[in-house]
This record gives sequence, structure tokens and C-alpha cells, in this order.
Amino acid sequence: MALNLVISKIKKFYNGKEVLKDCSFSFDKSGIYVLMGPNGSGKSTLLRICALLEQPDTGEVNYFEDNKALQNDLNLMRRITLVLPNIGAFNTTVFKNIAYGLKIRGMKREEIKERVEKALDFVGLLHKKNQNALTLSSGEIKRMGIARAIVLEPEILFLDEPTASVDTENTKIIEDIIIQLKKNRNSIVIMSTHDTSSAKRAGDFVLFLNDGKLVS
Repeated sequence: MALNLVISKIKKFYNGKEVLKDCSFSFDKSGIYVLMGPNGSGKSTLLRICALLEQPDTGEVNYFEDNKALQNDLNLMRRITLVLPNIGAFNTTVFKNIAYGLKIRGMKREEIKERVEKALDFVGLLHKKNQNALTLSSGEIKRMGIARAIVLEPEILFLDEPTASVDTENTKIIEDIIIQLKKNRNSIVIMSTHDTSSAKRAGDFVLFLNDGKLVS
């Protein structure tokens, strides 16, 4: 059975302000969940909490497999990945940027090459594998960030505003990549956006953050 995620009564405060209010939901079906809401509504905060990178003030984040709760440890962290809005590109080739996560996991060179090239082909950047990542356009950097995540083959992938600050052409390419993720992988994708058209194109399930409350 696939990995799934359940959040229960999540609350988060910043500077005394309650940003998230009793957010609960069960991400238990494969497909694309779209988290919508205006800028500043708490979407990024909720994604970081779900991805175990930030602690809620109250409430629980639980991952399950075969109805058994999993421990929050390195093994679990390696099964989930969050792509942030601002992709940090290393001053080296696109290939080495994508390969980094596999290298630190001790993977063999042949497998790294195969997986990196497959991920780059998936996002349409294979022809730029030897180019310095810092010379890519903003849209291409976003796509590289997605490749850097999917090369790790996460069972749950979080995408925080994947089409923000991207031109129309790259927005469509990124939306198509996300849709292909759904077709090619039996996994869960949870993405945040304030773009209604992106939500309609890519989403299977749409959730809204309204005044700190999660509404399905």
C-alpha cells in the first residue's frame, strides 16, 4: 500500500497571529492535491509542516503505510520531498545539480547517470545537462528543481507555487510535467498555488486555505 499522510488539528502562530487554525485532512489517494489561497494565507507554512520541515504549535502530522503509523526519521524523510518556490541552483552543470541528492545517498555512478538523464528528459532539459545551471531562465530553473526532486523518486512530492514568477510558456510546460507525474507514478503530489487555471488543469482534489482554515 502506498504512503499516505494525515494531518490533525494543525495550528501555527507567527508573532502572536494564528496563521493556521485546526487544519485537518487525509491525503490517502494517489493523485494531485491542489492547495489554493491568496498570498500570505499560510499555504507554504502548511506544506513545510506536512513535509516535516517545520513543527506545528499544536496538532499532529502522521504518515501511514499499511495502516501503520511511521516514525519521523531519516527513512521517512527520504520518501518525501518538498520543492520550494525559490530553487537554489549550484554554480555547476545542470547534470551535477540534479545528481547531488543521489550522490550523498551513495548511489553508484551508472545508476546516477541513468536516473538523472531520465529526470532531465522528463522535464525537457536533457539537452541542457552540461550547461551551467546559473545560466538557465527562471522557468528552466523551476523545471530543474522538479527534476532534482523526482530523481529521488519520492512517494509524496510537495510543490510550493511551482508556476509562480514564470512566463506563460514555462507555466504550461510545468503544468504538463505535473499532469504527467500523475499518469506515470502511483504517488501523491501536493501543490500550492494561487493560480485558478493551474488548479483546474492539474488538480484532482482542490483544497482552500481561508482565514487559516482548510476547506475541501
